[in-house]
Amino acid sequence: MARVRWLAWALCMPLAMALAASPASASGAGREIEALIAAMATSGCEFQRNGRWHDAARAQAHLQRKYDWLRKRGLADTAELFIERAATRSSTSGQAYRVRCPGRPDTTSGAWFEARLRQLRAAES
Repeated sequence: MARVRWLAWALCMPLAMALAASPASASGAGREIEALIAAMATSGCEFQRNGRWHDAARAQAHLQRKYDWLRKRGLADTAELFIERAATRSSTSGQAYRVRCPGRPDTTSGAWFEARLRQLRAAES
């Protein structure tokens, strides 16, 4: 009988752990982060990383890869952490990212994403 209980526990534990560790994308923070990445994609702005300007679609792909990496490691539990750890500077060179939108002076990507996050939250309340 003890073997049956142990076997049931061993079979159910991975499922219970997977359910308890739901991905950030299912959380409110995950939705905010996905909305921030989408905001970049549809912004018409350019994104500078490591001294080169990239279009919004390429920026979206880059930020999504960084978010996926952070999420797998449990390092993007909030939108603020995503901005700090993925959308502010290059993890390779340490250079700050910048955003340049038509008709506006370029700015740090951190400031751009923080402004979008404030707008997103204001629209939800």
